[in-house]
Amino acid sequence: MRILLVEDDLLLGDGVEAGLRQTGFTVDWIKDGVSARSALEVVDYDGMVLDINLPRLSGLDLLSEIRRAGNALPVLLLTARDTVEDRILGLDAGADDYLVKPFALGELVARLRAVVRRAHGRASPTLEYAGLSLDPGAHKACYQGQDIELTGKEFQLLELFLDNRNKVLSRQQIEEKLYGWNQEVASNAVEVHIHHLRKKLGAQFIRTHRGVGYQLGA
Repeated sequence: MRILLVEDDLLLGDGVEAGLRQTGFTVDWIKDGVSARSALEVVDYDGMVLDINLPRLSGLDLLSEIRRAGNALPVLLLTARDTVEDRILGLDAGADDYLVKPFALGELVARLRAVVRRAHGRASPTLEYAGLSLDPGAHKACYQGQDIELTGKEFQLLELFLDNRNKVLSRQQIEEKLYGWNQEVASNAVEVHIHHLRKKLGAQFIRTHRGVGYQLGA
C-alpha cells in the first residue's frame, strides 16, 4: 500500500516514515498542506496520515477540500489536541480515525491498516485466495498449509494483487504502488518479483495479459 504522510515535525515525520516502511508500506513524506494537495492530484494513494497543524494549508482544510471533491481516501488524523471538541471537529471534517500525539508507532500502523481495510470492504485482516493466506499485520504468508518466505516487495506485490483480484494491473500501476518518489526502480523490477512469486506459488498463480499487465490466475 502506498501512503501519503503529511507531517511538518521533522523528528516525528522521520520516525513515522521509517516505521511505516519497515512494516511494509510505501511512503511519500510531505511537510505542508499545499504540497500534499498537489501530490494527491498525481498519485493514487491507499491512505493518508495527516497532521492537523501544517504550514501553508492546515490538515483540516486539506481534508475538507478532498472530501468536497468526492475523494474517499482513508485518512488518519494526527494532532496534539486532546479535547472532545477537537476530535469531533476532525471526524466531522471527514477523517476516518484520529490519533493524539504522542502515540505508539504500533498503534498508528494498526489503525492505518484498519481504515484502509475498511475502504477495501474487508472485515478480516487476513487475505485469502486459492490456498494462499496473507496476514499483512503479522507479515506472514501461508500457502497450502505451509509457511512461505517472501521478501518485502514480494509481500507488497502479493497484497496488491489480492486487494485487486478482479483487475488487470499494468506494470506502471504496480510500480506506483511499490515504489515511492525517492526510490529507484529497475526497468525489470516488476517482472523479477513476479517471476519469484511464480516459483513459490506456481506458474499459473499470476497470469500475464500481454501488452496490458498482470492478474491473479483464474
